[in-house]
Amino acid sequence: MPRPLGDLEDAVMTRVWEWNRPVTVREVLEDLRSDRSIAYTTVMTVLDNLHQKGWVRRERAGRAYRYAAVSTRAAYSAALMNDAWAESDNPAAALVAFFGMMSPEQTAALRDALRVVDLGDGQPAGAPEGEAEV
Repeated sequence: MPRPLGDLEDAVMTRVWEWNRPVTVREVLEDLRSDRSIAYTTVMTVLDNLHQKGWVRRERAGRAYRYAAVSTRAAYSAALMNDAWAESDNPAAALVAFFGMMSPEQTAALRDALRVVDLGDGQPAGAPEGEAEV
């Protein structure tokens, strides 16, 4: 189970995910400073910790490192949702409660996703029995 990211880890990873390219400590620091007072060494430590935990990979760029995300925010969110659901003593009830909390936009996104996902019966979700969606 992926451990949920802490607040500062999430703030750093948000930049890495949004920029979708290798980033330096300095770049992340400068962007974070628009929201909070933070030291270079703090950002460096957070990125090093994220590297140790497997969230980012790094490569040398001169005397510094460039960090890049190992997976997407969507994959991280999906893993958290899957783990939370798997830990429920009543997964069906947990899903019903989760669906009940969804906004209309989230419900529409879920319907779109179900149209794309193959649920294991060889048919895209939402296709009537015996008919494949085109």
